[in-house]
Amino acid sequence: MCGIIGYIGPKNALPILLEGLKRMEYRGYDSAGIALISNGTLHIQKQAGKVDDLVKKIQNGGQLPEAHIGMGHTRWATHGEPNDINAHPHADCRNEIAVIHNGIIENYLAIKTKLLREGHHFVSATDTEVIAHLIEEIYKSTPNLFDAVRLAMKEVRGTYGLVVLSTREPDRIVAARMGSPLILGIGDGENIVAADAAAIIEHTRQVVYLGDGEVAELTANGVVTKTLGDVEITKEVQELTFDLEQIEKGGFLHFMLKEIHEQPETIQNSMRGRLLEEEGSVKLGGLSEVAHKIIHAPRLIFAACGTSWHAALIGEYMLEQYAHISVEVEYASEFRYRNPILNKGDVVILISQSGETADTLAALREAKAQGATVIGICNVVGSSIARESDAGVYIHAGPEIGVASTKAFTSQLIVLALLTIMIARSKGMPREKGIELVREMKLLPEKVQSILSNTKQIEYIASEFNDIKNFLYLGRGYNFPAALEGALKLKEISYIHAEGYPAAEMKHGPIALIDENMPVVFIAPHDRSYEKIMSNIQEVKARRGRVIAIVNDEEDGIRQLADYMISVPTTLDLFTPILAVIPLQLLAYYIAVSRGCNVDQPRNLAKSVTVE
Repeated sequence: MCGIIGYIGPKNALPILLEGLKRMEYRGYDSAGIALISNGTLHIQKQAGKVDDLVKKIQNGGQLPEAHIGMGHTRWATHGEPNDINAHPHADCRNEIAVIHNGIIENYLAIKTKLLREGHHFVSATDTEVIAHLIEEIYKSTPNLFDAVRLAMKEVRGTYGLVVLSTREPDRIVAARMGSPLILGIGDGENIVAADAAAIIEHTRQVVYLGDGEVAELTANGVVTKTLGDVEITKEVQELTFDLEQIEKGGFLHFMLKEIHEQPETIQNSMRGRLLEEEGSVKLGGLSEVAHKIIHAPRLIFAACGTSWHAALIGEYMLEQYAHISVEVEYASEFRYRNPILNKGDVVILISQSGETADTLAALREAKAQGATVIGICNVVGSSIARESDAGVYIHAGPEIGVASTKAFTSQLIVLALLTIMIARSKGMPREKGIELVREMKLLPEKVQSILSNTKQIEYIASEFNDIKNFLYLGRGYNFPAALEGALKLKEISYIHAEGYPAAEMKHGPIALIDENMPVVFIAPHDRSYEKIMSNIQEVKARRGRVIAIVNDEEDGIRQLADYMISVPTTLDLFTPILAVIPLQLLAYYIAVSRGCNVDQPRNLAKSVTVE
């Protein structure tokens, strides 16, 4: 996500900060800013757009003085559109304190309301600005910046990687972490804090990783780390051993693998602050103004492309089973060209990771032209779909660098499940059932992590099938779209031909392909279709097909039939694809790597398809 860098030492801070921001551009962002302290004055320059746009602004009349302390930020918008005002850093009322922040402050509205009553003036739409004013208020009765930040963070609920400067103490930087990474670079007479080692490695390889609930004070000559409870911590200094390119990937060989492993966190972020467990319901603030239209719609129509279309198919199953509402799923690329019939009250939901997919944007505009209410589900704040929709929900997956979507897909499924619960509860689903669904959702990050913690079997299976020409993926119910997604992942990055089918449809044609050279991946959880899919596996084995089965933990029935098994935890039916797709992503990844393919930038593909 966003980039953070802070520097204190004998050198001119500005070029160090700008270069650090450039090193973190791969993380994705929509604005950039710099704060410096020189001669007791706080200087801030920020600009929507790229780091280069900020540099031009500084060069063209926004000159910044030489300074030996400062910080920089690249923002990926969450609260407030990406513009100059909402860009970081943010200052307090007196322009004495500046903050930069990664994460989301969940209780910012409550804090903001309190601070407004106390006379504070806000200029942005961000949650981050609240932190600057909260520190300002506490600083009035606190002897130093470190304690002001520490006490302020005890009032904050949410995630943060935070860096703070104050003109009252121009010889120190304070940093704090809760859920959003910060690294301290330990230099000789200089120290650095950053969100990513990519911004540090050119200056020092000696680093300290700040932990959750920890606050650090950096001066030119040292670093002190304490807990939020003011207990000093002795931190281990570690040495960076990776080259710059590897560090940008967080130590992973590829962005795709990194993003697969981020899914416990991104799934959590997608539902953070939205689950109402006691009520067995959810809160989707972005839909509040149109919720009544969605709940009373005679029909929901999804339009999407690629992976997002597969997510929409699973959303169809969710909504029809639990919300009892008619749902249709359309290829966005076909929607506008076949004279779609939209009736009064229909709601069209567009799904796109980037929010810029040309086909999906065209479908949105066609739906609006016909008078339909349009809802956007996307990842990029301020994107075209986000701006042009009547309302929407962000999936909060963070920037996705790998072309083959992984974490965005599972985050889309989380948002669709949230939408399902919202509508179902409004249409009479019992509170007890809602509580059951919400509680199971809260367990999903842990269950995904359990899969990611044991990938040896998947790597082994990949090594057995890396020279295969064709694959077949089969699933029933919720897992049919998951089979489509698994096949797409393999096609995208390994260039192996793969097909996804409903398992029951195999005997209506594709069974002709089955022989000893055809591996078949079955998604076979112990659900209501279990006995049926067992029969489908028997049909493949009778024709000497090689079966790879995605099963629940401690599965016994399929063990006698499958050639290879991959276990995933048991969950409720509508959440099964979220768990089942993780090994499918990893299988595709490991096969592609073994074939020498460029998994992050597969041939002929673009991350955001902005042409029709």
